[in-house]
Amino acid sequence: MKLYYAPGACSVGIHILLEEIGKPYELSLVDMKSNAQHGPDYVAVNPKSKVPALDLGDEGPALTEWAAIAAYLAATNPEAGLMPKDPLGMARAVEATDYITGTVHPHAFTRQFRPNMYSGREEDHPKAVETARANAAKYFDLLEKNWRGETWVLPGGFSIADAALFFVEYWHVKRVGQTLPPKLDAHFKAMMERPSVKRALEQEGMAA
Repeated sequence: MKLYYAPGACSVGIHILLEEIGKPYELSLVDMKSNAQHGPDYVAVNPKSKVPALDLGDEGPALTEWAAIAAYLAATNPEAGLMPKDPLGMARAVEATDYITGTVHPHAFTRQFRPNMYSGREEDHPKAVETARANAAKYFDLLEKNWRGETWVLPGGFSIADAALFFVEYWHVKRVGQTLPPKLDAHFKAMMERPSVKRALEQEGMAA
């Protein structure tokens, strides 16, 4: 397997899952600072021009979309325990992952980091950032109030949902300089101590 990633992007969550699995994989850097995601080489891998993408070798085109890649890794590596085995637990993991990747990521952080995607007028960019930061506070408060687990997102233990939550927590704390609600802060600190997270951050040159 080969993971196409950009340091500090949401792909770090998939990188963490690969480290949790512990099987050989390759990393392929997509230099988004130079817009390599739009270049012909990467577009041939992922026409959506975003990371992550997972090259599965002879199994066909690269797998794209965070939740799909995470679900595939969990299903093909059941011994890693990345997904609850019971139907409801599985649904809860997908529920949390979908909310984080489909709502929190774009509306709290993409809007904040790339306001030009939400408004073509430069004078409107500060308002877009303000809205994004308000969204982040609202979404994290909702996650805090509906926390189901103890250390991890789900009562059954670590899952794909924790890797998803980590990358938005990391952005909020390390990139934006904001604080998290107590339960999410405890989760973030526990993730930062997890060996798979430490290895992924080190490999990507990200601040621990």
